[in-house]
Amino acid sequence: MRVLIVDDEPLARRREAENGREAARLIEEEAPDLVFLDVQMPGLDGVDVIREIGPQAMPPTVFVTAYDQYALEAFRLAALDYLVKPFDDERFEEAFARAREQVRLHEKSQTADRLLTLLENESGETPTPDAPQTAPSSYLERIAVETPGRTRIVSVTDIDYITADGSYAELHLGGGERYPIRERMKTLEERLDPEVFFRIHRSTIVRLERVDSLLTRSGGRYAVELDDGTRLKVSRSRREDLQEHLGLLR
Repeated sequence: MRVLIVDDEPLARRREAENGREAARLIEEEAPDLVFLDVQMPGLDGVDVIREIGPQAMPPTVFVTAYDQYALEAFRLAALDYLVKPFDDERFEEAFARAREQVRLHEKSQTADRLLTLLENESGETPTPDAPQTAPSSYLERIAVETPGRTRIVSVTDIDYITADGSYAELHLGGGERYPIRERMKTLEERLDPEVFFRIHRSTIVRLERVDSLLTRSGGRYAVELDDGTRLKVSRSRREDLQEHLGLLR
C-alpha cells in the first residue's frame, strides 16, 4: 500500500509532502492508495488540494486537523477517518487500520461522493449528488480571447488541448496557434463537455478525439500522443479514467 502524508510541520512528517502544492503534484504522479492530509496549511490547504485534484481522482483520505469540535463535523462526513492533533500511536493505528480496510474494499466511488459533498459545503452550495455538476446545455461552445486590438471568439471545436500557465490557461489550436486566457483549469474542466474533453493531468486538458496513442514510458510514467505528434503527460491517477473515456476498458 502506497501512503502519502501531507503536513506542514516537519516533526509531524516522516516523508513526502510538506505543503499543498507538493501534495497535489505527488498525488498526480504517484497515485497513492491512501492520503493523510493536513487540513490547515499555508497557501494551498487540504480542501484546496481536493479541489485541485478533483473528488473523483482523489485517493481515500484521512484528515489530520487541529480544528475544534464543531468544525470537525464536515470532515467526519467526508473522510475515511480524521485525526485531531495531538494524537497518540494508538489513535493513529486505529485510523490507519480502518482506512486500510476501506482501501481493500475499493470504496473509491463513496470516497468521491463524500469529498464532493465536503467541497459543496465549503463553498456554501447545496449538494446535488444525483445531478451532473454542469448541465449539458451550459457547456462552453465558444471562448473569448483577448488579443492586441481585438477580441477573438474561439470555438471549442478548434481546441486541441489546454495547458496551465501560471495564473493563466493556454488554448492550443491546430496549426500551432496558442492563446492565453485568465481562467482556472478546474473551471474549464467543469465548463467543457466531459464527453469531448478530459483532464489528463492537473495542468492539461485534452480533446479526446485528438488522442492517437497511449504511451508507457520508463518508471511507470504515461503520456498521450495526439494526431499531430504532440505528446502530453498523463498522471497515474487519471490513466484508467482516460482509458474509460476512450472506450478502452472492458
